[in-house]
Amino acid sequence: MITATVSSDGQVTLPTEILIALGLRPGDRVNFIRMENGNYAVLPKIHSVKTLNGVLRRPAQKPVSLEEMDQAIATGAASNDRS
Repeated sequence: MITATVSSDGQVTLPTEILIALGLRPGDRVNFIRMENGNYAVLPKIHSVKTLNGVLRRPAQKPVSLEEMDQAIATGAASNDRS
């Protein structure tokens, strides 16, 4: 079990092991979720899509322009209309 102490200001310094496990960095926010049993879970606040830029890119995959994306979406929508 990992333990932390609440300061007189009501602040808790998360142990390094927890920061790493949650993928948290300075300035990140966390959510406290109340569970059915009354306990709380600490979860990293979900980041916006902009902060995830490049996370899913595969190194061997050629970048796609917005125009190419729009064309692929239009092609997919057109094929769905024909189905």
